[in-house]
Amino acid sequence: MQVEEQRRNGILEPFKERRQHMNIAEENFNSRVASNPYPGRGIVMGLSESGQLLQLYWIMGRSDNSRNRIFENDDKGMLRTLPADPSKVQDPSLVIYEAMLERDNHFIVSNGDQTRTIHQMLKMESGGFETASVAREREPDAPNYTPRISGMITLDRGEAFFRYSILKANPLNPSRSDRNFYYKDAVEPGLGFLITTYMGDGNPLPSFQGEPLPVPMKGTPDEILETYWNSLNEDNKISLALKSIDPSNGSSEIRTLNRYSKTT
Repeated sequence: MQVEEQRRNGILEPFKERRQHMNIAEENFNSRVASNPYPGRGIVMGLSESGQLLQLYWIMGRSDNSRNRIFENDDKGMLRTLPADPSKVQDPSLVIYEAMLERDNHFIVSNGDQTRTIHQMLKMESGGFETASVAREREPDAPNYTPRISGMITLDRGEAFFRYSILKANPLNPSRSDRNFYYKDAVEPGLGFLITTYMGDGNPLPSFQGEPLPVPMKGTPDEILETYWNSLNEDNKISLALKSIDPSNGSSEIRTLNRYSKTT
């Protein structure tokens, strides 16, 4: 009887652990996304339940300049921000940029023009994700000093590797940047890992703290897109994009939702 119970527990243990991971992911989603009035910009990378690789990116805004934006993508894996109304642009330096780019088997996403820096560094033998991140600083928007958050999925012989970087102001000397790197090479289907620019609303806005957080990625890509869009704060959300990547051949597709329409 004792042997049978031990065998049964051994079989059920992985299921218990997965249920625990999903519960933690749901708690993180509720506290850091659905109940958070202002997480700022956010990146989630993970796997759908069917095994597709996913990159989710959203932008939010409080000022007129930040809100005056839409997402636009092409059929080559590029996603960029554009003014919804070009006549209302005040300062494009930190709000207009390429948010997603691809190079070979690398899929890049970030909250600023460091997307292009990473892409360019990948061309160099000595360059790469970390080299590009070290070359950049947190954003210069005092007193918030918004973190630069970046992610990259790399496909290598059928395996997927996930990299994250967060560049944020040193708390003792905000003229300097602290650089944090995180690596995930074992992501379960139906789960992703989240980083955001801010912990929540405030003045100044509090920078993200800690490691990437597990969050759910349940359903089809369209369902995941809708779930996150409907959960983001209604007053502050601006645009959301989801890139799905076929791990067998690296082909990708981008879906977007925009709060505003483009004005010509």
